[in-house]
Amino acid sequence: MPASPIRKLAPFAAAAKERGVKVYHLNIGQPDLPTPRKALDALKNIDRRTLEYSPSQGYASLREKLCGYYRRFGVEVTPDEITITAGGSEALLLTFLACLNPGDEIIVPEPCYANYLSFAVAAGVIVRTVTSTIENGFALPSVEEFEQAVTPRTRAILICNPNNPTGCLYSGEELHRLRDIVRGHDLYLIADEVYREFVYNGKPYLSTMCLEGIDENVIMVDSVSKRYSECGVRIGMVVTRNAAVRETILKFCQARLSPPLVGQIVAEASIEGTEDYARECFEEYKARRDFFIDGLNRIPGVYSPMPQGAFYTVASLPVDDAEDFCRWLLTDFEYRETPDSVPETVMMAPCAGFYSNHELGRRQVRVAYVLNIEDLRRALKVLDAALKVYCK
Repeated sequence: MPASPIRKLAPFAAAAKERGVKVYHLNIGQPDLPTPRKALDALKNIDRRTLEYSPSQGYASLREKLCGYYRRFGVEVTPDEITITAGGSEALLLTFLACLNPGDEIIVPEPCYANYLSFAVAAGVIVRTVTSTIENGFALPSVEEFEQAVTPRTRAILICNPNNPTGCLYSGEELHRLRDIVRGHDLYLIADEVYREFVYNGKPYLSTMCLEGIDENVIMVDSVSKRYSECGVRIGMVVTRNAAVRETILKFCQARLSPPLVGQIVAEASIEGTEDYARECFEEYKARRDFFIDGLNRIPGVYSPMPQGAFYTVASLPVDDAEDFCRWLLTDFEYRETPDSVPETVMMAPCAGFYSNHELGRRQVRVAYVLNIEDLRRALKVLDAALKVYCK
């Protein structure tokens, strides 16, 4: 089981804080925006006498409201085609367990969300990667590269769109090429679409659930964590029109009994009547993106493409080993604007763990622009000063 590149340096960050250092957390996609008031009110006003098990598939009322939510993006599904899970993480793991036997292979564009590799280990699945590059903004690799990765053991392709960790948004043309590969080899297409609310190119979002001709192949994974700033309620969902997949996933859901009761109450309260909230969050993240990416690219030796979705980017640094640099930031470096000011540093996620070949991400970091603009301004200043010291 690989260590998380997002959390593995957490003990060093904790030690820095104990020394009185202010740490700017760019390492993790934990939104700092408030959870919708409707959701917090629902949490505070729970009037149940008993916090009971919920149905293994999740409450029908939540699944019905989710159907209305997906309809806004052109996705027509029924409540029976939605299974509620303990976060998007469980949704992914249960999908792996339901669709892939030990020794089966799955193709994943890299760099990829590091936990995909962990879920594959847990399920006994072999990951075959196709590599995207920072030079072309981490666009989806070519059809030829996907075809070369297909073997007799290949069962699925997994994508994240918009992408974590790169912020890349796959175009309709890219998705239709992927659809043709999936249909040609009769593969599952597992699509992590938790960042659909954060698309910055002004065009409507195209879900894999809307790709024609592969209704039985597509399995969409979703979560309320990011769009409602509800990471801690642990509510995700698996959405698929494939009845056999749903039946198998439900067996795993019954084995773990039920998804979180309180989380479902909070999630259900978030879906309707929060359109203004969603719009304000989108505008805030877009402003943060514009400010932060411009600031990164002004630092000598640092390069980041402009992400078109989510709230992450992968940036290259002028260092030989980004993990050593990220650890040094927490153990040996403190920035003080004046001798009397509070010492500051930055925490980032080294990118080696987002690649199957760690060497490919050795000089890269994933950063999340989930802090307010003033904190992002300070983080950029600290990073600039740190690189000047480190690269002497």
